[in-house]
Amino acid sequence: MTVAAKYRRDQAVKLADALNAIEGVPASDYARTLSACWARGELTGEQMKKALLASHRKLAEQEHRRHA
Repeated sequence: MTVAAKYRRDQAVKLADALNAIEGVPASDYARTLSACWARGELTGEQMKKALLASHRKLAEQEHRRHA
């Protein structure tokens, strides 16, 4: 991955985090970690999405069990 591509990805992550924070939905630490890995080219977008969805499913299951 080129330096320019890494820079664009880093800027995209910063913008997404800022927009989410403005909307009152700040990114979790895990989401920020995944985003940083994606920006460095360590994960594909698909890998990042799958990991984040798996994490959200796990949290939802825990909440469901807690309130069941």
